[in-house]
Amino acid sequence: MFDRIRSLIQRLHDVTEADALTDRDLHDLGISRDQLLDFLRMPQDITERVTAMAAIFGVPPQDLKRNYPQWIDVLTTCGHCADRGACRKLLDKGTAAQPVEAGFCGNRAVFADLARQVA
Repeated sequence: MFDRIRSLIQRLHDVTEADALTDRDLHDLGISRDQLLDFLRMPQDITERVTAMAAIFGVPPQDLKRNYPQWIDVLTTCGHCADRGACRKLLDKGTAAQPVEAGFCGNRAVFADLARQVA
């Protein structure tokens, strides 16, 4: 219970800091205020999940993050996913996981396209 309260306080602090950013700051970051606030509400393991799922498709992190707007879209899609349970089961398979098992993933087409570009 104490950890949940601490987490809530941290998120409120983060939102306060995000609200203090100027439009210029946000422009420099390449993100809108709404996107930033949306990211603050997402589970904190999103980056790890996305990079792990991309790895199943054979996409290294540097290739995944090369196109910044696409990277933001991929994170947003993952952050709003309703299939976190299926995702966790697949990611728990580690190197035994196969792209064909990721039919639930909203980013599968992006990962498959990036994998073709990497190959």
